[in-house]
Amino acid sequence: MHFISPELEDYAARHSEDEPELLAKLDKETYQKVLQPRMLSGHFQGRFLSMISKLVNPQHILEVGTFTGYATLSLAEGLRADGTIDTIDVNEELVDFQRKYFDMSGYGEQITQHLGSALDIIPTLDKKFDLVFLDADKKNYTNYFHLIIEKMNKGGIILSDNVLWSGKVVEEIKWNDRATIEIDQYNKLLKEDPRVETILLPIRDGLTVSRVR
Repeated sequence: MHFISPELEDYAARHSEDEPELLAKLDKETYQKVLQPRMLSGHFQGRFLSMISKLVNPQHILEVGTFTGYATLSLAEGLRADGTIDTIDVNEELVDFQRKYFDMSGYGEQITQHLGSALDIIPTLDKKFDLVFLDADKKNYTNYFHLIIEKMNKGGIILSDNVLWSGKVVEEIKWNDRATIEIDQYNKLLKEDPRVETILLPIRDGLTVSRVR
């Protein structure tokens, strides 16, 4: 769903920082070889993630939902020299694809891939995070948040993707539409939880920036 016209989206992308060559290659190969390639962050959102990461200059980043690693590498651009990224995904078939690009990027040694349920993996991570990107199964967003908030440094940033859910959050929500119900409840949680201050941006399918107080 387009919240602004495709022409304006294209204009915004063309007047933003250019897409790095490696990420353009990753984008192309994702569309050639991987199912549901539209799950990829892409040029405009990738440059936004890169800018936020550079502003935060994080020591430790957590990503929930790796897909083919486009967002991972965008976020890596702001890492400190000795920083780390832990990225979690359930799709075993994409592990080698991700690793190929991670190693080509120069950030490979800083990126740790975790395969499995984020609900199980997050509690095992013995780190305090400065930046988190949440882009996995929407039905667990609230569960992820409650696990993550306890592992955040003060002033840390939590980015949550797809929070407008193709506009379904402003339509009459069907009782059995679990994903939309969860996204709507999650958005209310971020607005009301005193531990964070939040702004919801209509970037692509909606992206929330939450700062830990």
